[in-house]
Amino acid sequence: MALDIKICGLKTDDATTAALAGGASHVGFIFFARSPRYVEPAAAGRLRQAAIGKALAVAVTVDADDAFLDEIVEKMRPDMLQLHGTETPERVAEVKARYGLPVMKVFSVSEAGDLERLQPFIGVADRFMFDAKPPKGSQLPGGNGVAFDWRILAGLDAGLDYMLSGGLNAANIGDALRSANPSAIDISSGVESGPGVKDPALIEQFFRAVRAARDDRAA
Repeated sequence: MALDIKICGLKTDDATTAALAGGASHVGFIFFARSPRYVEPAAAGRLRQAAIGKALAVAVTVDADDAFLDEIVEKMRPDMLQLHGTETPERVAEVKARYGLPVMKVFSVSEAGDLERLQPFIGVADRFMFDAKPPKGSQLPGGNGVAFDWRILAGLDAGLDYMLSGGLNAANIGDALRSANPSAIDISSGVESGPGVKDPALIEQFFRAVRAARDDRAA
């Protein structure tokens, strides 16, 4: 099974180059002002040029209004929109219709019951992402470097298309792949030397760990 890999929260040429060199299928740019990974739409538009023909560029937003989404779509030209806030199924449908782009809806989870919120979005969102619930006091909906019990995803429909996120890094990616068997993974803080500072060496290390984990499973 092919494994999509998204490196999220990119802000620099070096990090974007490392993500693409490693074989990222998706590169993510964050448009949430309180995040240390925030990037201006025009800057993301310049960085995403390197991904054309190599990876899909994803615009990550949190309850963004139409005016901000208009600016992002115009200046960045994303291939996909990721909604990481409290968006309803109706809002997801509105965004899809307005921009004609696929939408990935994110859910923060910590226990199996959290997955029940998914049902109204099935058939509306094009893909899902499961991230760990933010720790108490965090102002960020994602990118907090915390994981959840991946085993709770075992009960999901086998055909559900989702990305696994939350606290992934080179040390635990093997366990994550064995526990959840996702078709896609997303990493941000796990390849950083500091908040919002992507480290090309850590990105390369993560890709090596993914390859090693997959080789072990295939053996």
